[in-house]
Amino acid sequence: MKQIEKKSASQEFFKDIKPVKAGSSKNIGELVIDKRTVKFTNLDKVYFPKDNVSKGDVIAYYQSMADYILPYLKGRPQSLLRNPNGIADKGFFHKDAGDEAPSWAKKKTIYSESANKDIEYLICNDRPTLAYMNNLGCIELNPWHSRVTSLDKPDYLAIDLDPSPKNTFEQVIETALVVKEVFDKAGVISFCKTSGASGLHIYVPLNARYNYEEVKNFANIVAIIASERLPAFTSVIRPLDKRGDNIYIDYLQNRRGQTLASVYSLRPREGATVSTPLFWKEVKKGLQPSDFTIYNIHKRLKKTGDLFTDVLGNGIDIEKCLEKLS
Repeated sequence: MKQIEKKSASQEFFKDIKPVKAGSSKNIGELVIDKRTVKFTNLDKVYFPKDNVSKGDVIAYYQSMADYILPYLKGRPQSLLRNPNGIADKGFFHKDAGDEAPSWAKKKTIYSESANKDIEYLICNDRPTLAYMNNLGCIELNPWHSRVTSLDKPDYLAIDLDPSPKNTFEQVIETALVVKEVFDKAGVISFCKTSGASGLHIYVPLNARYNYEEVKNFANIVAIIASERLPAFTSVIRPLDKRGDNIYIDYLQNRRGQTLASVYSLRPREGATVSTPLFWKEVKKGLQPSDFTIYNIHKRLKKTGDLFTDVLGNGIDIEKCLEKLS
């Protein structure tokens, strides 16, 4: 039944696709989306072999989710993680939009100190650009925390709970709840989502009020306090060889140019999992990273709506938060 529903959604979306030239396969064609012509290729290529999810299914999924996901992509440089051969392929990051990007796609040139050059980032503001990115093989979407109008000031703080292979997901849940306790003490409303992989992501709204360095320093303090409460299996040390078999409370995500998988992003992992917002009451024993997938996310959203909306809302006052933690 799940397979039939998924396939019908994909077939419905591509029913009006037109061959690029007479006689060519509909597997390579063009479709007009919001008055923009988008070219698609290899739509039948299987991206998730065990789940039988194709490239066309991925594109159709994102178009069906556009109203939910675009608010978290608009105005943000995109670090394109491409898996053109599906999840069996490790994939690669492609940050420079280049000349191949459609003329109608928005771009922003940003100097990269690490690469020592200008990079022309793609900005995903609409459905056609989203479809173009997916056709490149972007199963996962990775937006910056800040927008082009305020590149040095992120809209939210993010903490990534990254477990080692030897940690249990119950330990990840326990860590998330302790991080929430620290934020609660600081007078901060925090929001949790599944990573879609093995961890959890915790966000705090900032409304572009502080620069990355200020945000990173605050996140570091929260991470240290949380780790001190769970010394048996958490760490704030980044290098794998020094961290040991511990959950890394990653506060360094709060640096300019760092990205996490967007809310509602598919992950290139078996099961076609989706990074999904949670009620804090759901963050408890029994929760699994594989609970939310391309098959059931729409049904969930009909019940919950978008639980992440306030992440883009009013920001916190870090100075007041630090006073409460001191």
